[in-house]
Amino acid sequence: MLSFSAQPPASRFCFLLVLGLVAGSCARRDFFQPDARVGPGSAEPLPAAADSVLTVAGRQYAQHSKFYEFFWGHHYRPVWAAPAMAPVLKLAIAVPGGLKAGKAGGGYQSISMTLEGTQKREYALRALDKNPVKTLPKFLQNSFLLNAVRDATSAALPYGALTVPPLAQAAGVAHTRPRLVYVRKDETGLGEMSARFQGKTALLEEKYEALASRTPDLAGVTNFKGGEAMLEDVYADPAHTIDEAAFLRARLLDVWLGDWDRHEGQWDWAEFKGPDGRVRYQAIPKDRDQVYFRFDDGLIPWLVSRPFFLPRFQTFKPEYENVAGLVQQGDFIDQRGLRQMTRADFRRTAADLQRRLPDSLIARALRRLPPAVYALEGPALDRALRARRKALPQAAEDFYLALARKPVVGGTARAERFVVHRYADSTTVNVFTVSGSKPAQQDSLQFRRTYFTTETRELSLESLQGNDVFELRSTGAGRPIRLRLYGGAGQDQLRLQGPGTRLKIYDEASDLTAPNAPKPRSPSKNHLPYNRTIDTKGR
Repeated sequence: MLSFSAQPPASRFCFLLVLGLVAGSCARRDFFQPDARVGPGSAEPLPAAADSVLTVAGRQYAQHSKFYEFFWGHHYRPVWAAPAMAPVLKLAIAVPGGLKAGKAGGGYQSISMTLEGTQKREYALRALDKNPVKTLPKFLQNSFLLNAVRDATSAALPYGALTVPPLAQAAGVAHTRPRLVYVRKDETGLGEMSARFQGKTALLEEKYEALASRTPDLAGVTNFKGGEAMLEDVYADPAHTIDEAAFLRARLLDVWLGDWDRHEGQWDWAEFKGPDGRVRYQAIPKDRDQVYFRFDDGLIPWLVSRPFFLPRFQTFKPEYENVAGLVQQGDFIDQRGLRQMTRADFRRTAADLQRRLPDSLIARALRRLPPAVYALEGPALDRALRARRKALPQAAEDFYLALARKPVVGGTARAERFVVHRYADSTTVNVFTVSGSKPAQQDSLQFRRTYFTTETRELSLESLQGNDVFELRSTGAGRPIRLRLYGGAGQDQLRLQGPGTRLKIYDEASDLTAPNAPKPRSPSKNHLPYNRTIDTKGR
């Protein structure tokens, strides 16, 4: 799913345009198949009593020459044209109590919407095929480049999400349960989205919105929240925290499956409230559109996925090629959801996943693919998953090192004390929540971690609100880890003992000053967590 929402440098962009001219021209007006049905009678109106039909996800992707594929890649083109039996979506009986049209969804690529059930339960309906026209600036939306961006959809395995539930269940990761459906060509019950879904195959899955949606693996949940609401709570109160061990388990499952598109909008969160009032949030991954992604088998996609360009487009192979690129899309939520996970935690979790994901489970999960699709890709996926499972500890190590390179430690809206001890070979950070009625030595410790110069190049400390204090103590000679301090909205203080070398301060109020400290600069508006805009729409 090639996204050009983040524009590359002009020289690279022009280079791609020149190469694209070899195999493209103007944007096609009839790019998408008019109806997913195939086989005898597919040109006739579908009988009202039909329960299932033979479909293909997108036959247009398999209609290119070898010359074209040399430039743009073979991807999963045969899979998109392979037959799959799909139940016909019948809103009245799709789930107990029936479904009715809700709000339209979808981000830059997905065709999706919400369906409403009983007891305030909600369901997501997402078409297998996508239309990423909005990823391009308007002046390019009628050019040949739109053909290429749309065609990159063929890099995704359209039925891959169907294989994930048993794997996630065994891994101990909460998950959704998508099922394949076909939307009739004459369906009008989807409201304003009816025309966009008519004749398409789609995935239907229940959202985690209402408590009625609880599953046995989420017993005890007190609420469900989206990514933005969860982060607002975590930033507001240190008693609200992310279950980091559970999140690490989910992220290593992503790495194993090659699911690169795990930004902060791709998660729901189960809330668990303890008797002491503390709240922890457990991650629930959703929108598994990019598992088993295959992208670098053409000249242009190979160039696009290089480390110097867009390394997040990692191809699913038996070996892990660039784990740092694979997890890049989730860096914002990873830095905040895995901040206390150590190298040992990564190793231990990877080893546990290896034990939980045996060969028999992998084989059973892949049999959830449509038979014709399994015949094309099942054996190769099986071999790749086994090989990646064996190499998962090293991939976990690479993931840890990618996060440890430039970690972020954030505060909350409460007053906090950041106590930092800087040495030539390490930096230790302690974060205390300041009690208004207690002396400083009785402040509550919320975070503690030591960072090593062998792993960490730069460390950022982010104040939020409240009157925060940064206490920096530098000991010994040498070059400590580069440190960035971001002041928040309150009246913050900086107490500096020792030299303020390799230190940069960002604070709009300019109150973070101390002898021997550099002059504060204005922070980037997109850097601080409370200025972060979270894309919670489906893609």
